[in-house]
Amino acid sequence: MNCDRRQMIGSLAALALSACGPKTNNENSGPGTPTSTMKQEPFGKLQDGTAVNLYTLTNAKGVTMTVTNYGGRITSLKVPDKSGKMEDIVLGFDNLDGYLAENPYFGALIGRYGNRIGGAQFKLDGKVYHLAKNDGPNSLHGGIKGFDKVFWAGSDVSAKDAQALSLRYVSNDGEEGYPGTLTSMVTYTLTSNNELKIEYVATTTADTVLNLTNHSYWNLAGAGSGDILKHQMTIEASKFTPVDKTLIPTGKLENVEGTPFDFRKATAIGERIEKDDQQLKYGKGYDHNYCIDGADGSLKRCAQVTDPSTGRSMEILTTQPGVQFYTGNFLDGTIKGKGGKVYGHRGAFCMETQHYPDSPNKPEFPTTVLKPGQEYRQTTVYRFTTG
Repeated sequence: MNCDRRQMIGSLAALALSACGPKTNNENSGPGTPTSTMKQEPFGKLQDGTAVNLYTLTNAKGVTMTVTNYGGRITSLKVPDKSGKMEDIVLGFDNLDGYLAENPYFGALIGRYGNRIGGAQFKLDGKVYHLAKNDGPNSLHGGIKGFDKVFWAGSDVSAKDAQALSLRYVSNDGEEGYPGTLTSMVTYTLTSNNELKIEYVATTTADTVLNLTNHSYWNLAGAGSGDILKHQMTIEASKFTPVDKTLIPTGKLENVEGTPFDFRKATAIGERIEKDDQQLKYGKGYDHNYCIDGADGSLKRCAQVTDPSTGRSMEILTTQPGVQFYTGNFLDGTIKGKGGKVYGHRGAFCMETQHYPDSPNKPEFPTTVLKPGQEYRQTTVYRFTTG
């Protein structure tokens, strides 16, 4: 998270420039830079009258992604299968009302703290900070009104060879119980190589904890096309963090070898999901953090998922030390999504690259503390191919 003075000044300057709010496509174009063709259109209004936008990013191969600046949510991503057919592979809704209603974080940016904080509190610099209990006794995904439920200022920052959307949000000191005024900037880039690149940058005015991620629900056969139990999963992790019955890590790192959690070789997600295992019972399936082998802050491959029926494959690279693997255990068929499709039990999986859950209360875990003068910077890449 540390950076030298020149890097810090440059990053803070970029954040300050983005404070002007959303730019039109032409505002971002300089001499010799082609005007971006990113599409921007109205997506509805919040209760206070704030106008929300929908942005469409397209690459030269015809892959398209739509993002709304309400919650920074990825609302669709259409990629080809082995025969070239395009299909939307993320769960979501056709309109803003669906996202404003209660839903399980479809496509959202998560903050200030992705995943769970045990007992909805943590101690920092000798002071105890109390958070909202929105997941039993614990705090989940930033609290009652986390980053998934706020308005992000959007700017088109596309380059000649890739369309990119920058989203900026300032979280005030004390928001949802967290200390420090936090300025966050998240950039979604759709590259010419069919990659979705997500870059996170943040600074704070006081010591705080931070764990940003994206909570897209993926089904490589197509959103609403059934369950994902035949998807072949590989996770490059020899250890995971076992949890208690409220899904808070115990603090131990457990070997995956000989357990249903071993995905070091490609294995069908559903092959062992119903095994008589206490951890699977706690999560009602997979809902666990994996400790990425060799994580050192550089961009490393951590996982790959393939749908045999369509040939679509998603490779995941990240600078983060962990990834939360979740198998849509709480989807129950009551949610109707895009095109009226029903999202049934285990109809999607999530791969949330992040620091470990409850790290603020687990000093043995990689730290999530961010201090003034430091820069939080993380990157995740989702690379799509067919075979």
